[in-house]
Amino acid sequence: MTIRIMIAEDERLAREELIYLLQQEGDVELIATATNGRELMELVEQNEPDVVFLDVKMPELEGTQAARMLAARRHQPLIVFCTAYEEYAVDAFKLYAVDYLLKPFEPKRLQETLQRVRERLAKTKGEQTQTAPAKRSKLLVEENHRLVVIDPATIVYAVREERFVQIHTQTEAYTTRMTLAQLEEKLQAYDFFRTHKSYLVNLQYISELTPWFNGAYNLVLKGDPSIRIPVSRTAAKDLLRKLEE
Repeated sequence: MTIRIMIAEDERLAREELIYLLQQEGDVELIATATNGRELMELVEQNEPDVVFLDVKMPELEGTQAARMLAARRHQPLIVFCTAYEEYAVDAFKLYAVDYLLKPFEPKRLQETLQRVRERLAKTKGEQTQTAPAKRSKLLVEENHRLVVIDPATIVYAVREERFVQIHTQTEAYTTRMTLAQLEEKLQAYDFFRTHKSYLVNLQYISELTPWFNGAYNLVLKGDPSIRIPVSRTAAKDLLRKLEE
Protein backbone atom coordinates (compact mmCIF):
# COMPACT_ATOMS: atom_id res chain seq x y z
CA MET A 1 0.00 0.00 0.00
CA THR A 2 1.44 3.35 -1.07
CA ILE A 3 0.86 6.26 1.31
CA ARG A 4 0.28 9.54 -0.52
CA ILE A 5 1.63 12.35 1.68
CA MET A 6 1.48 16.14 1.48
CA ILE A 7 3.56 18.52 3.58
CA ALA A 8 2.42 21.96 4.70
CA GLU A 9 5.37 23.74 6.34
CA ASP A 10 6.46 27.36 5.97
CA GLU A 11 9.97 26.89 7.46
CA ARG A 12 12.31 25.87 4.64
CA LEU A 13 14.79 23.89 6.77
CA ALA A 14 12.05 21.97 8.57
CA ARG A 15 10.30 21.29 5.26
CA GLU A 16 13.47 19.99 3.60
CA GLU A 17 14.32 17.84 6.62
CA LEU A 18 10.90 16.22 6.62
CA ILE A 19 11.01 15.65 2.85
CA TYR A 20 14.40 13.95 3.17
CA LEU A 21 13.24 11.65 5.98
CA LEU A 22 10.03 10.67 4.20
CA GLN A 23 11.91 9.94 0.97
CA GLN A 24 13.72 7.12 2.79
CA GLU A 25 10.44 5.20 3.10
CA GLY A 26 9.65 2.73 0.34
CA ASP A 27 5.88 2.96 0.69
CA VAL A 28 5.66 6.78 0.78
CA GLU A 29 4.81 8.97 -2.20
CA LEU A 30 5.34 12.71 -1.68
CA ILE A 31 2.78 14.39 -3.90
CA ALA A 32 3.00 18.09 -3.03
CA THR A 33 4.29 20.64 -0.52
CA ALA A 34 2.70 23.88 0.62
CA THR A 35 4.16 26.86 2.47
CA ASN A 36 0.90 28.19 3.93
CA GLY A 37 -2.57 27.01 4.81
CA ARG A 38 -4.41 28.45 1.83
CA GLU A 39 -1.97 26.89 -0.62
CA LEU A 40 -2.47 23.60 1.21
CA MET A 41 -6.24 23.68 0.75
CA GLU A 42 -5.84 24.28 -2.99
CA LEU A 43 -3.34 21.42 -3.35
CA VAL A 44 -5.50 19.03 -1.35
CA GLU A 45 -8.37 19.56 -3.78
CA GLN A 46 -6.04 18.70 -6.67
CA ASN A 47 -4.22 15.73 -5.14
CA GLU A 48 -6.48 14.01 -2.55
CA PRO A 49 -3.66 12.91 -0.19
CA ASP A 50 -3.92 10.10 2.34
CA VAL A 51 -1.95 12.06 4.94
CA VAL A 52 -1.02 15.69 5.54
CA PHE A 53 1.97 16.63 7.68
CA LEU A 54 0.73 19.98 8.90
CA ASP A 55 2.62 22.75 10.68
CA VAL A 56 0.57 24.20 13.54
CA LYS A 57 1.72 27.78 12.96
CA MET A 58 1.60 28.98 9.35
CA PRO A 59 0.87 32.29 7.59
CA GLU A 60 -2.53 33.13 6.05
CA LEU A 61 -4.28 30.07 7.49
CA GLU A 62 -3.01 28.33 10.62
CA GLY A 63 -2.65 24.57 10.80
CA THR A 64 -5.47 24.12 13.31
CA GLN A 65 -7.86 26.08 11.07
CA ALA A 66 -6.77 24.09 8.03
CA ALA A 67 -7.29 20.85 9.95
CA ARG A 68 -10.90 21.78 10.72
CA MET A 69 -11.51 22.53 7.06
CA LEU A 70 -9.93 19.23 6.01
CA ALA A 71 -12.11 17.36 8.52
CA ALA A 72 -15.20 18.74 6.77
CA ARG A 73 -14.21 17.23 3.42
CA ARG A 74 -15.77 14.04 2.11
CA HIS A 75 -12.33 12.51 1.64
CA GLN A 76 -10.62 13.34 4.92
CA PRO A 77 -6.85 12.90 4.95
CA LEU A 78 -5.13 11.83 8.14
CA ILE A 79 -3.41 14.70 9.93
CA VAL A 80 0.02 14.68 11.54
CA PHE A 81 0.74 17.98 13.28
CA CYS A 82 4.28 19.34 13.28
CA THR A 83 5.23 21.86 15.95
CA ALA A 84 8.11 23.15 18.02
CA TYR A 85 5.87 23.35 21.11
CA GLU A 86 4.62 20.25 22.93
CA GLU A 87 1.73 22.15 24.53
CA TYR A 88 -0.06 22.08 21.17
CA ALA A 89 -0.36 18.27 21.45
CA VAL A 90 -3.71 18.31 23.27
CA ASP A 91 -5.24 20.63 20.67
CA ALA A 92 -3.88 18.36 17.96
CA PHE A 93 -5.69 15.32 19.31
CA LYS A 94 -8.90 17.25 19.81
CA LEU A 95 -8.77 17.80 16.07
CA TYR A 96 -8.43 14.04 15.52
CA ALA A 97 -4.80 14.17 14.44
CA VAL A 98 -3.25 10.72 14.12
CA ASP A 99 -0.07 12.01 15.81
CA TYR A 100 2.14 15.04 16.35
CA LEU A 101 5.86 15.54 15.75
CA LEU A 102 8.14 17.92 17.57
CA LYS A 103 10.77 19.91 15.70
CA PRO A 104 13.56 19.17 15.04
CA PHE A 105 12.30 15.86 13.71
CA GLU A 106 13.77 12.66 15.14
CA PRO A 107 13.95 9.75 12.65
CA LYS A 108 12.88 7.19 15.29
CA ARG A 109 9.88 9.29 16.30
CA LEU A 110 8.89 9.71 12.66
CA GLN A 111 9.01 5.92 12.26
CA GLU A 112 6.53 5.59 15.13
CA THR A 113 4.25 8.12 13.45
CA LEU A 114 4.39 6.35 10.10
CA GLN A 115 3.56 3.06 11.75
CA ARG A 116 0.49 4.65 13.33
CA VAL A 117 -0.47 6.02 9.92
CA ARG A 118 -0.10 2.58 8.30
CA GLU A 119 -2.22 0.97 10.99
CA ARG A 120 -4.91 3.65 10.72
CA LEU A 121 -5.10 3.39 6.94
CA ALA A 122 -5.23 -0.41 7.11
CA LYS A 123 -7.97 -0.25 9.74
CA THR A 124 -9.99 2.22 7.69
CA LYS A 125 -9.74 -0.03 4.66
CA GLY A 126 -10.77 -3.03 6.74
CA GLU A 127 -13.77 -1.21 8.19
CA GLN A 128 -15.00 -0.52 4.69
CA THR A 129 -15.16 -4.25 3.91
CA GLN A 130 -16.18 -5.77 7.23
CA THR A 131 -19.36 -5.53 9.25
CA ALA A 132 -19.25 -4.59 12.92
CA PRO A 133 -19.13 -7.51 15.37
CA ALA A 134 -22.39 -8.34 17.13
CA LYS A 135 -22.71 -7.49 20.80
CA ARG A 136 -22.78 -10.41 23.21
CA SER A 137 -25.53 -10.27 25.80
CA LYS A 138 -23.65 -12.74 28.01
CA LEU A 139 -20.00 -13.49 28.67
CA LEU A 140 -19.05 -16.92 30.03
CA VAL A 141 -16.02 -16.85 32.36
CA GLU A 142 -14.37 -19.80 34.07
CA GLU A 143 -13.43 -19.14 37.69
CA ASN A 144 -12.30 -21.75 40.24
CA HIS A 145 -13.70 -24.68 38.22
CA ARG A 146 -17.08 -22.99 37.81
CA LEU A 147 -18.59 -21.05 34.91
CA VAL A 148 -19.82 -17.55 35.68
CA VAL A 149 -22.19 -15.63 33.39
CA ILE A 150 -21.42 -11.90 33.20
CA ASP A 151 -23.23 -9.08 31.43
CA PRO A 152 -20.41 -7.38 29.43
CA ALA A 153 -21.99 -3.95 29.93
CA THR A 154 -21.39 -4.24 33.68
CA ILE A 155 -17.64 -4.81 33.34
CA VAL A 156 -15.77 -1.70 34.47
CA TYR A 157 -12.21 -2.85 33.84
CA ALA A 158 -9.96 -5.91 33.75
CA VAL A 159 -6.35 -6.18 34.88
CA ARG A 160 -3.71 -8.83 34.31
CA GLU A 161 -2.17 -10.17 37.53
CA GLU A 162 0.68 -12.57 36.73
CA ARG A 163 -0.97 -15.65 35.12
CA PHE A 164 -4.52 -14.51 35.83
CA VAL A 165 -6.91 -11.76 34.77
CA GLN A 166 -9.19 -10.04 37.26
CA ILE A 167 -12.49 -8.85 35.81
CA HIS A 168 -14.09 -6.07 37.85
CA THR A 169 -17.80 -5.46 37.33
CA GLN A 170 -19.92 -2.84 39.08
CA THR A 171 -20.51 -5.20 42.01
CA GLU A 172 -18.13 -8.17 41.81
CA ALA A 173 -14.58 -9.19 40.89
CA TYR A 174 -13.78 -12.46 39.10
CA THR A 175 -10.42 -14.16 38.57
CA THR A 176 -9.91 -16.19 35.40
CA ARG A 177 -7.11 -17.84 33.42
CA MET A 178 -8.43 -16.17 30.28
CA THR A 179 -5.80 -13.86 28.83
CA LEU A 180 -6.41 -10.14 28.50
CA ALA A 181 -6.12 -10.46 24.72
CA GLN A 182 -8.81 -13.17 24.67
CA LEU A 183 -11.11 -11.03 26.82
CA GLU A 184 -10.51 -8.00 24.61
CA GLU A 185 -11.47 -10.01 21.53
CA LYS A 186 -14.71 -11.20 23.15
CA LEU A 187 -15.58 -7.60 24.09
CA GLN A 188 -14.66 -5.94 20.80
CA ALA A 189 -18.28 -4.93 20.10
CA TYR A 190 -18.31 -2.87 23.32
CA ASP A 191 -16.46 0.34 24.19
CA PHE A 192 -13.40 -1.23 25.78
CA PHE A 193 -9.91 0.20 25.41
CA ARG A 194 -6.45 -1.18 26.22
CA THR A 195 -4.97 1.70 28.24
CA HIS A 196 -1.88 -0.28 29.20
CA LYS A 197 -0.48 -3.72 28.45
CA SER A 198 -2.07 -4.95 31.70
CA TYR A 199 -5.37 -3.02 31.68
CA LEU A 200 -8.59 -3.14 29.65
CA VAL A 201 -11.13 -0.43 30.51
CA ASN A 202 -14.78 0.21 29.66
CA LEU A 203 -14.91 3.75 28.24
CA GLN A 204 -18.42 4.20 29.64
CA TYR A 205 -17.02 4.22 33.19
CA ILE A 206 -14.25 6.80 32.71
CA SER A 207 -14.66 9.87 34.87
CA GLU A 208 -11.46 11.83 34.15
CA LEU A 209 -7.85 11.64 33.10
CA THR A 210 -5.10 13.25 35.13
CA PRO A 211 -1.58 13.89 33.74
CA TRP A 212 1.09 11.67 35.24
CA PHE A 213 4.54 12.06 33.68
CA ASN A 214 6.25 11.96 30.28
CA GLY A 215 2.96 12.12 28.38
CA ALA A 216 1.28 9.33 30.38
CA TYR A 217 -1.97 9.68 32.35
CA ASN A 218 -3.87 8.18 35.24
CA LEU A 219 -7.48 7.29 34.60
CA VAL A 220 -10.18 7.87 37.24
CA LEU A 221 -13.33 5.75 37.20
CA LYS A 222 -16.90 6.74 37.96
CA GLY A 223 -18.09 5.66 41.39
CA ASP A 224 -14.64 4.98 42.85
CA PRO A 225 -12.16 7.89 42.53
CA SER A 226 -9.65 5.96 44.65
CA ILE A 227 -8.89 3.63 41.73
CA ARG A 228 -6.12 4.87 39.44
CA ILE A 229 -5.56 3.07 36.16
CA PRO A 230 -2.40 3.83 34.19
CA VAL A 231 -2.63 5.05 30.60
CA SER A 232 0.65 4.63 28.72
CA ARG A 233 2.06 7.47 26.64
CA THR A 234 1.40 5.64 23.36
CA ALA A 235 -2.13 4.59 24.38
CA ALA A 236 -2.99 8.10 25.62
CA LYS A 237 -3.07 9.51 22.09
CA ASP A 238 -5.60 6.97 20.83
CA LEU A 239 -7.63 7.22 24.03
CA LEU A 240 -7.96 11.00 23.82
CA ARG A 241 -9.06 10.67 20.25
CA LYS A 242 -11.52 7.89 21.11
CA LEU A 243 -13.11 9.95 23.87
CA GLU A 244 -13.64 12.84 21.45
CA GLU A 245 -15.66 10.70 19.01
